[in-house]
Amino acid sequence: MSETHAEPRSENGRWLYARRLKIALGIAALEGIFVAFANDFSQWTVIIISIPIIAFYLFAGRTLDSDTGRQLSWIAAASQAFTVILCVVAKLVGKTSLIVVGIFAVVAVILLFGEKSKKPAGKS
Repeated sequence: MSETHAEPRSENGRWLYARRLKIALGIAALEGIFVAFANDFSQWTVIIISIPIIAFYLFAGRTLDSDTGRQLSWIAAASQAFTVILCVVAKLVGKTSLIVVGIFAVVAVILLFGEKSKKPAGKS
């Protein structure tokens, strides 16, 4: 089964599509920092909460009629997948997982602020 990734048709869908990886990394970094310092949430809680969010994207989110809905479900699933990766790394190596969170945060910041404004060729 091959799936084509068509460009979103709506303006909101296009805006989210262009920024969805940045948003997902930013959410994962914030969630990772929150879980690392909050005593109320365990890493297992985050993993258990992530399962239905990722399952929703896999079984329904990819086929939503709304471009914006598809992009939002992708962002939610991707951010949770990144957060699960952080939790697994944290379980394996402990608090040094904050380094991974830091890397996610740095990548998100670089992606957010590293964009150059796109000007048409030949115009100043």
